[in-house]
Amino acid sequence: MLNQCSLTSASLPRRARSLDADPYSTTCFNAHMNIRIAILLAAAVLAGCASRSDETPVARNADKPTRTEKKTEMPADIMSAARTIDDYKRDIALRISEANAPKVYAGRPQALLRSVIVVRYAVDGRGHLVRSEIMRSNRDHETESTALASLRSAAPFPKPASHLLRRGQLEVSETWLFNNDGRFQLRTIAQPQMDQ
Repeated sequence: MLNQCSLTSASLPRRARSLDADPYSTTCFNAHMNIRIAILLAAAVLAGCASRSDETPVARNADKPTRTEKKTEMPADIMSAARTIDDYKRDIALRISEANAPKVYAGRPQALLRSVIVVRYAVDGRGHLVRSEIMRSNRDHETESTALASLRSAAPFPKPASHLLRRGQLEVSETWLFNNDGRFQLRTIAQPQMDQ
């Protein structure tokens, strides 16, 4: 590129010579601009490769708990006394909190939470967990895994009343509220958040 910058007026087209143009400024400017554009394009390509898009699926194994969890068994024939879906959600929330006591914090949730995870799940007529999926998350994979694992470790649940079932299942959503230390409360039974 330096050779292009040291052109003489004899090597320029006739029109450029007639205008007494400075060959160094025009030619070097173009050459340097081409180099700068090439460097910027290369940097943009590399930056695009390094960043992860929100649409990029993330491989994760949310079905396996991250720690060894002690499962507290519930007798399979316990019937819930709940007559409404909200009352049944409360029964399940209490069951999840009891089964995962070391991961549940007492007291009011902090003002700014680490993570809020909404899980939709279905329970069959016998109280067995049929399916669960994350509906809302801030993409904190640790808290997502904890929420799903805590739900699974608490199953089976008390049997729901038959009038609550639709096509043999009861589908509900629950919200896990995570403090910075990774412990949670369930919104159904949580205390009000602290003021900021």
